[in-house]
Amino acid sequence: QLQASGGGLVQPGGSLRLSCAASGSIFSVNDMAWYRQAPGNERELVAGISNGGSTNYADSVKGRFTISRDNAKNTMYLQMNSLEPEDTAVYYCNAVIAPYYGPGSKYLPRAYWGQGTLVTVSS
Repeated sequence: QLQASGGGLVQPGGSLRLSCAASGSIFSVNDMAWYRQAPGNERELVAGISNGGSTNYADSVKGRFTISRDNAKNTMYLQMNSLEPEDTAVYYCNAVIAPYYGPGSKYLPRAYWGQGTLVTVSS
């Protein structure tokens, strides 16, 4: 399972840090990413990070957001600075996870979604 947290209400120019933790019995957590969906809009990629640490960002957040991960904790973070009203959205985490079902279980990675956390940027 993926559990996202850290959303809330912040004023323009403020900062928030989102977290996304993978739990359960796991072989591996591979690529991870943050997406967001504003009312009336499609879900869009915000930032992604490989298990080796390579990152990519949407143009709209470059220089303001930083994605990172702690592989020992199976946790991903999104540090959001200089927040703008346009950043208001539900933020979802996504990860490719290979669950471990016990001795002899197959390595079957697939994508999982977290439940979403609301970020509201408003004065």
